[in-house]
Amino acid sequence: MNKKRLSVVIIAKNEAELLADCLQSAQWADEIILLDSGSTDSTLQIAQQHDAKIFSHLEWLGYGKQRQIAQSHASGDYIFMIDADERITPELRTSIEQIVHSEVHHPEQVYSCPRRNYFLGRFMRHSGWYPDRVIRLYQNSLYRYNNNLVHESVDYGDAQVIPLNGDLLHLTCRDYFVFQRKQFNYAEGWATQSYQRGKRASMFSAVTHSAGAFFKTWLLRRGFMDGKHGFLLACINAQYTFNKYAALWAIHQQENISK
Repeated sequence: MNKKRLSVVIIAKNEAELLADCLQSAQWADEIILLDSGSTDSTLQIAQQHDAKIFSHLEWLGYGKQRQIAQSHASGDYIFMIDADERITPELRTSIEQIVHSEVHHPEQVYSCPRRNYFLGRFMRHSGWYPDRVIRLYQNSLYRYNNNLVHESVDYGDAQVIPLNGDLLHLTCRDYFVFQRKQFNYAEGWATQSYQRGKRASMFSAVTHSAGAFFKTWLLRRGFMDGKHGFLLACINAQYTFNKYAALWAIHQQENISK
């Protein structure tokens, strides 16, 4: 029986600060595919040093389509999608290899891993940030990411989701201001995508969804057990949610003015 191959796939732009450790954690894969969208720092040189296969696509079509393009360059039987601010732990590597090197391969299965998220000096244990399971391992010929501009995910249909062991480390928030700017960009992307799909929002819905986001993070997801970090994250989630719906409301207001 032919051995199955694994492609680790990354999309990146100006990730020089974080990329080396990410690539080092994936060095054991059969190939590493990096799709660059116009880096001006040393991202490409670092990728070359780690023997990644480098491709370029400068026209940004959203996260989902960018991941589809990146996957199209992969030759492995299995895909593991990773970001520059993530690291594969040894335990997760073992779990991935058990699937890829198994004698039996199930076309109706995809695989999720628990992601441990870093927030201002600590890895969170609650607040919806752990175990935060994400589907990252799947067969190349069968599945791909959806077309979402932001908050993209694997379009796996009716496939069974099998949990892997071992954490995927995610350096989510190392700098408060950088994180907040990224959150605002995500809110803008969400609002644009929702507008294109014909959705609407009121200022009342912005307030109620924001309150609900705080309640969910702080109480339902036990953010209070993460102490001050959990409280701050609950506030940020509420703020992000408000920005999403307020931005969607603003887009419609601008549309009405222009008529």
